[in-house]
Formats: sequence, structure tokens, C-alpha cells
Amino acid sequence: MLDNIKEHSIVVADIVRVISTGLVHSGVKISVEKAVAGALLHDIAKTQCIQSGGDHATVGREICLQHQFDEIADIVGEHVWLEDYSLDGVYSEKEVVYYADKRVLHTSVVTLAERMHDIIDRYGRNDSRLSQLVRMNFTICKGVEKKLFSQLDFRPEDLARMIL
Repeated sequence: MLDNIKEHSIVVADIVRVISTGLVHSGVKISVEKAVAGALLHDIAKTQCIQSGGDHATVGREICLQHQFDEIADIVGEHVWLEDYSLDGVYSEKEVVYYADKRVLHTSVVTLAERMHDIIDRYGRNDSRLSQLVRMNFTICKGVEKKLFSQLDFRPEDLARMIL
């Protein structure tokens, strides 16, 4: 894993720890350890896929399964695009990792809007279909944010100062 990807993963894990610990304190039944492990490994295949192509979330899920990290395979596999989630009632570690990854640009904590624009600029600039998919994904992420923070005693804007 490239150093910059490791550094990004550590910041994502810091955010995941803050959010998941807050959720547990509010009575939500999720595993802080599982969420943090998923965050640390969410980009495990990114370097490989940069070099050889492929979907780093899918390849990362496969790597986790090959190494018997079954409990975090879906977290890694769905950190880019959630496939199985609920916007009410049920909370999962993969929602927390998915959300936290959308809040970290390289190693900086940013807003969802800033991150969305960065992704569109880097990957969807000349592809209106891809840009629209990114916007749809961030609409889902805004719903996840609302759900997560409905249980927390801090706001999304507080995250950057909370991980320092």
C-alpha cells in the first residue's frame, strides 16, 4: 500500500472510531473494533488497482476473504458504494466506514460537498454519466450522515477537531 493511501486510511479510521464510539455510547449496537479494522483496510487493494486496473473495493473484498477477514470483507467491498443499507433503525459498521471515507480527502477532513466535487473533478470531469452516479452516491451518503448524526451528540462539522 502506498504511504499516502496508508495515511488516508488512518485518518478514515480516526473518524470511524469517533463516530462508532459515539454511536455505542448512545446505545447503538455496532462493533468499534470491527469498524476501525474495516477502515484501516478499506483501501487495501487501491495500490494494486492503480497499477493494474480494476475496482479496488471489489478486489479489496476478495483479499479480505482470501485471508479469512470475513467480518470486514463487506465493509471493504461497500466503502465506495453501499449496496445493503437502511436509512432508519439498523446501523452497521459499513455505513460508518462508507461515510467516513467520503469525509476524508487525502488526509484532510472535508465536507461531503467538497469531497464530491473532488471526485467529480478527478474521475468524472468529462463523463456526465459518471458525474451523475457520483452525485447519486453522495445523496445516499447525505442520508447516511443524517441517520448517523441523529444518534450522536456532536455534528458533522465537529469531526475535524475531534480527531486532532
